[in-house]
Amino acid sequence: MRRLSEGRLLVATHNAGKLEEMRALLAPAGVEVIGAAELGLQAPAETEDSFVGNARIKAKAAMAATGLPVLADDSGITVDGLDGAPGVHTADWAETEHGRDFMQAMSRTWAALEAKAVPEPRRAQFRATLLVLWPDGEEAVFEGVAPGRLVWPPRGALGHGYDPIFVPDGHERTYAEMSADEKNVISHRAMAVRLLQEALT
Repeated sequence: MRRLSEGRLLVATHNAGKLEEMRALLAPAGVEVIGAAELGLQAPAETEDSFVGNARIKAKAAMAATGLPVLADDSGITVDGLDGAPGVHTADWAETEHGRDFMQAMSRTWAALEAKAVPEPRRAQFRATLLVLWPDGEEAVFEGVAPGRLVWPPRGALGHGYDPIFVPDGHERTYAEMSADEKNVISHRAMAVRLLQEALT
């Protein structure tokens, strides 16, 4: 993969938690990260049924508005007992008229598992797809998957999204009980970023 000119990369996200994760993860590669919200960009409608398709929509919209190389990601959680839901609709499950409420999303997910009497362990995977797009149309895709299980009630006050109910394989604590440094070693996004870092060096 070709290098980033001037080491600047626009990250097409309005999620502050996700942006800070990306800044921390890309810092070792010497990449300056700029957030979409910092440039006043609007978030486009995500109408695809795949993570890579939605990442591409976000990347194209941000690049058209700025002319900068763009990193877009689409990520979410897939739950085996719910046939892969919420998947690309992970954020949608958190939408309320007052903004996103992931406690609502986690409660909905657990209630759906209870309604189906899905046995424990309730397997799930956090998935992250990163797509880098250059102004000339070249793109590169990097994917990371973190398998684990869901627990209830939610545990921990760190992280964001579904982190309080997700315990990654090989661990006993949820993502939300781990420090950012701990999570950034094992997370789905970290896996995808490592592949990106390898391509940049």
